Amino acid sequence: MNNNAILESKKHYHHRDTCRLCLSEKIKLAIPFSPTPIAEKYTKEPTQATPLFPVDLYMCEQCGHVQILDVIDPEYLWSDYTYHSGQTQGIVKHFEEVSAHVIDHFGPFHKQFALDVGSNDGTLLRNFKNRGFRVLGIDPATQIAAKATENGIETIADLMSFEKGCEIKAHYGTADLITAFNVFAHADEMKDLLKGIVEVLDKDGLFVFEVSYLKDIIDKMLVGTIFHEHLCNHSLIPLIQFLNAEGLEVIHVEHVSIQGGSIIGYAQHIGGPRLVNVSVENMVANENNAKLHDFLSMENFVTRLEAMKSEVKTLLDPHLNNKIAGYGAARSGPMLITQFGLGQSINEIYDDHPQKVGLYTPGDSILVKPTQCLYETNPAVVVILAWIHAKAIVRKHTDYILNGGSFLTLSPEVKLIDKSNYEDFIK
Repeated sequence: MNNNAILESKKHYHHRDTCRLCLSEKIKLAIPFSPTPIAEKYTKEPTQATPLFPVDLYMCEQCGHVQILDVIDPEYLWSDYTYHSGQTQGIVKHFEEVSAHVIDHFGPFHKQFALDVGSNDGTLLRNFKNRGFRVLGIDPATQIAAKATENGIETIADLMSFEKGCEIKAHYGTADLITAFNVFAHADEMKDLLKGIVEVLDKDGLFVFEVSYLKDIIDKMLVGTIFHEHLCNHSLIPLIQFLNAEGLEVIHVEHVSIQGGSIIGYAQHIGGPRLVNVSVENMVANENNAKLHDFLSMENFVTRLEAMKSEVKTLLDPHLNNKIAGYGAARSGPMLITQFGLGQSINEIYDDHPQKVGLYTPGDSILVKPTQCLYETNPAVVVILAWIHAKAIVRKHTDYILNGGSFLTLSPEVKLIDKSNYEDFIK
């Protein structure tokens, strides 16, 4: 990174020195990574001065929470955010299923007022609205929040905090259902966020949150889930302590496959009307048996990652004189490109996202082209950066494979997919 990029990056982040769940100062570097550009900072022209930011993971020796301590200024981080929940059919279906499950198994909700923290474009809330709930969203992405309101899901363009929770309670009343899906990892001041949620949550209310699960990240080597927005990499034991400290208890937990592996937690005010399910005890036991919060598990991750990097290099070296492309201008892309050292190898990236085609990726300035260009360039290898959609990508482009092309996955495993094995891969 040149001097200008260093100076630019230092303007936009700070390093905290306490655990954001328990505030302990006993925190230790667990998994070091190479500094990475912000995922959504695409540019109209190639540039060599893109700032890079630390994305190292630290573990709290007090509660076991794993987290990024280098915090990007929220206005800078979210200003170019392009992700919309409603663009991903898998997420849409997941939200439909979860909302129905919550209403049918944890009701009745007498006030029928649902608040979604980090509501994005309102996709989750729309399901509750369709079931008769009054709904309200809160999200810091200004343009997305405005669009959601325009589309009938009233959304406050801001971060959740204790102060904001008091404002919401005063203006709208308490909510008997509060959700936070894949955003409970995005706040630096987690205690302030939770205090806001507790303030708005009705005395008999239910708080439902979904987070990427640390155990899946470690077990499956999900490097692609780690980027600057995801300040927290949650596991249940630290979360229980964190929620208890603010007067909430986890009453049920589910392990789901979405985003490579996540947990859905259900919490209420301590002593609330619902019984604590055995699922909580079982997951705590699983984490203890796996020694998830032991630094040795983090060290093993680092060792395995180095082996994966070597494997990628071995597979790509014979093709460096040919065209190598990437597929998917995903949020995980810059992280995967940087950690696997692919910036000088990938010539172009294929994606059909209207806000990214024709632009250059942050950091390595790789041009994003429409997916149809795959057949015009016909690269020797295409590295799948949108790792969650790997099977769908391969299914869509079997003609490319049958004409001699290969796809390479990086996460959750390094795998070269060609004519010899693509049928097994897409099953």
